Amino acid sequence: MTDSEATFGFVCVQNAGRSQMSAAFAERERRRRGLEGRVEVRTGGTVPADAVHPEVVEVMREEDIDLSDRVPREVSEDELDSCDVVATMGCSTLELDADVEVRDWDLDDPHGRDVERVREIRDDIERRVAGLFDEYFADE
Repeated sequence: MTDSEATFGFVCVQNAGRSQMSAAFAERERRRRGLEGRVEVRTGGTVPADAVHPEVVEVMREEDIDLSDRVPREVSEDELDSCDVVATMGCSTLELDADVEVRDWDLDDPHGRDVERVREIRDDIERRVAGLFDEYFADE
């Protein structure tokens, strides 16, 4: 897919933890690889929370990523139907168009977990996001 744009979606129910971390790492990966304008990142939830979970904000700060100003948002199936890949976090039962590749990352919910466990989830997400970019932009 090196000559075309890609749209990656990251979805969980509340859009307050895993999907926010995924989107933030995808935005960073896009910037690091010089793929601005070629990769669109979408995130949302089916029943958004009021705020990003504080433990998620805390562990992402350790990676120099500030999620404190992000607000969970609802995402529509129409938005996701235009994605190339949608990663769900183990909490969604989306039914998207056949052209959309849905990957269930089946990650633990970080909400209410101790900071060590949230770091483990964060690091797993970071690896998965980098792997997604490696897969789609291997020749870059």
